[in-house]
Amino acid sequence: MPRIIGIDPGSTITGYAIVDGGAAPRAQVIDCIRLPRADFPTRLGLIFDRLSEVIREYRPDQMAVEDVFVSRNASSALKLGQARGAAICAGASAGLSVAEYTPTQIKQAIVGRGHADKAQIQHMIAMLLGAKGPLQADAADAAAVALCHAHHAHTSGRMQAAQARTS
Repeated sequence: MPRIIGIDPGSTITGYAIVDGGAAPRAQVIDCIRLPRADFPTRLGLIFDRLSEVIREYRPDQMAVEDVFVSRNASSALKLGQARGAAICAGASAGLSVAEYTPTQIKQAIVGRGHADKAQIQHMIAMLLGAKGPLQADAADAAAVALCHAHHAHTSGRMQAAQARTS
């Protein structure tokens, strides 16, 4: 059963979740890194440092990160991409394999449709992982990324096993 760290990157709030995958996934932690008002390079360093601490503490086997969604504001997308890069560097420096999923893939895996809203994601994560109380949106999104990866890894493993039996 792999332990997965899911990341919902952000330049002011970065969500993270540690989930033990398998048939009955279980959350170890679902939380956020709230970044102070500081210059942007300082915030990127904090994302790297704090995620590195989480990785050392919980020792995940794999990392899954939400891919950048580009909307109307190119500047915001660029900052999001840089925050995502800091998160990926924390995983890569710890030797983790890193998988990337689009928002549509994540929503499809968790809710069953690719255009779910934040409230639906939060509700499904609470149900799937037995979370008590309301979840912060970025933390729930990070858990959704981890569960999406667990689902994809489980399905891929089953497909490989089926191919091996037929070969």
